[in-house]
Amino acid sequence: MKHAKIRSLLAGTTLAMALGGCALGPDFLRPDIAIPAEYREASGWKQAAPDDTGNHAPWWERYGDPTLNGLVERVEVSNQNVAQAAAQYRAAAALLAASRAAWLPSLGSSLGVTRSEGVTGATSTTFNPARTIDRVALNSSWEIDLWGRIGRNVEATQSSLDASAADLAAARLSMQAALTQAYIQLRINDAQQRILQRAITAQRRSHQITFNRREAGIVTSADLAQAEAQLKTTEAQAIDLGIQRAQLEHLIAQLIGEIPGQFQLAAVDSVPALPALPVGIPSALLESRPDIAAAERRAAAANAQIGVAQAAFFPNLIITASGGFQNSSLADLVAWPHRFWSLGPAIALSLFDGGARSAAKAQAIANYDRTVAGYRQSVLTAFQEVEDNLAALRILDQESAVQAQARRAASEFERLTNNQYMAGTVSFLNVATAQTASLSAERSSLDLLARQLAASVALNKALGGNDWTLAGEVQARQRKPGQ
Repeated sequence: MKHAKIRSLLAGTTLAMALGGCALGPDFLRPDIAIPAEYREASGWKQAAPDDTGNHAPWWERYGDPTLNGLVERVEVSNQNVAQAAAQYRAAAALLAASRAAWLPSLGSSLGVTRSEGVTGATSTTFNPARTIDRVALNSSWEIDLWGRIGRNVEATQSSLDASAADLAAARLSMQAALTQAYIQLRINDAQQRILQRAITAQRRSHQITFNRREAGIVTSADLAQAEAQLKTTEAQAIDLGIQRAQLEHLIAQLIGEIPGQFQLAAVDSVPALPALPVGIPSALLESRPDIAAAERRAAAANAQIGVAQAAFFPNLIITASGGFQNSSLADLVAWPHRFWSLGPAIALSLFDGGARSAAKAQAIANYDRTVAGYRQSVLTAFQEVEDNLAALRILDQESAVQAQARRAASEFERLTNNQYMAGTVSFLNVATAQTASLSAERSSLDLLARQLAASVALNKALGGNDWTLAGEVQARQRKPGQ
């Protein structure tokens, strides 16, 4: 009879395990959103051909600056924002491991001493004297996942881990882009300094010529004062550039995890090259932007939580087992006659909770709707950023061509005016005007290059970069609902 009961219990357990494949709640599908066939702002200007040579270098290497390459590589190691995101990813991985542990039985041990006295039962009048019971036991419990609550919770934590991986990639990309922007601005600052130094050299020469001509009585002191005012103004502008350069140097140091006061970058005579950027097709943006992947995975996690909330309406089946030894004498506690064991299932179902479970389900559904809206907003923002920077690059390319003509005209104007001044046919006011126009045109051309480089970095970031190694793994899960 005893063995028949045990067999019946094991049969029931087997049936429960077979039913454990059932999972409540909807399987996740990526939220629908309209994807354009092409980028509108990409039309009308030449794009680079896709790289089919097999050389898929990191995006920042397209700027052709070895110093920049070395600095960006240090972001992965030393940037503290990336370190925070990496720690968050490890925490999410630990949470996934903890949620998966719920699939397995738990095993514990206990050692206790109990001293009691009193009657043996509710209807007994026999009073037992005080005695001590020593007990050592192993205890185990196992929740059978009948309705998929544990499975959905694992699904949610897996999706959260994928979102954390995407967050790490997004943090890395953001810091790489910030460093690249700061470095380019610093090199533009150096180039501006070179332009001003050339202008200062020319203006000093003009000042000396005007001084000599004033001494000879050819020009008045007003011309000399104007030459000096123009020279000192340009020198002040050159000094003022030092503020921006120092701040950019400090920013770069912070981004690579160094003390700003202990970091220096020497000036160089070159500016990073403006790369040609293969834009690709809009649908690829969903696969390459880590922030979009993170938003999509959070929606998947929220969807799985709906199943967890629905499972709360159904009973829990927990199988418990315990066994060990107990005796009133510690000396011979561990002996076969003093053994005990127990094994049995328990079904628990909440019959009334004042609407708490319904409220939890409504909250889960609302949270899912919120994450879906967040996902769609991330996609819209991504398309806006791509279109913005494509438009900027296209229009700045046209503006740069016109500005190059203005720079050449201003340079010729300065040359002709200097010759006229030396011939005595114009006053120094004409020279000052020509020099100011030439300097302004040259600096404007450099400003346009700076804006083009900044837009190219922003476009690289908007396209998701090309070094996100976790993208394939996360995107594979996106196509497998319930995994």
